[in-house]
Amino acid sequence: MTPVLDVRGLVKRYGDATVLDHVDLTVGEHQVVTVIGSSGSGKSTLLRCVDLLEEIDDGQVLLDGVDISDPRADAAAAQRRMAIVFQAFNLFPHMTALQNVALAPRVVHGLPAAEADERARELLDRVGLADRADAHPDRLSGGQQQRVAIARALAVRPRLLLLDEITSALDPELVGEVLSIVRGLAADGVTILMATHEMGFARQVSDRVCFLDGGRVLESGPPDQVLGDPVQERTRQFLSRVIAAGRL
Repeated sequence: MTPVLDVRGLVKRYGDATVLDHVDLTVGEHQVVTVIGSSGSGKSTLLRCVDLLEEIDDGQVLLDGVDISDPRADAAAAQRRMAIVFQAFNLFPHMTALQNVALAPRVVHGLPAAEADERARELLDRVGLADRADAHPDRLSGGQQQRVAIARALAVRPRLLLLDEITSALDPELVGEVLSIVRGLAADGVTILMATHEMGFARQVSDRVCFLDGGRVLESGPPDQVLGDPVQERTRQFLSRVIAAGRL
């Protein structure tokens, strides 16, 4: 079966620095694949390359078997089939939660306003914010803002959902409420590629974990193997520091 996402030999450079060095990665239908690694290992850059927010220097990014990284491909059409949630919430401050969620379906996908609003209300309910639909971002907590951002991403019915360290900007007590939403999405079969520092969470929800180090995938496999009995010494060193920091 053709994977939803197939990354082949992906190379990304900034000047003389190689940030991603021939990365191979696949995400199958209804799978959750998690990328872990130290800060600066290339996790966020990988997600941005997949979403075509960064030009790649070599390799391919295939979405449902189609090379969307080909310069001749319709990048905008490919991006409409994906959605990314960043560390920062990136909500429009002058819009309510409802307006933020309904915007892309209405403006980008041409959904009638009433239908876009209805879907936005359903999604806000799904992330536990039905009663905050008319609140502006400055009236929401960080965790609530990130849940609105997730609802906004889901509003376009993405083929692939990309989550880039979505809890890293949150206070510790707010992390759980966001992770519970992602846990529910995974249970519902949403296809997800995510980068995270939350190893315990990655172990719970992932079908596969990839350890990225120095721009290369050093180890990839089931979460119990990669996080519980890693093969590579570098992976063991990384996880020992994670354990010391209390994230495993």
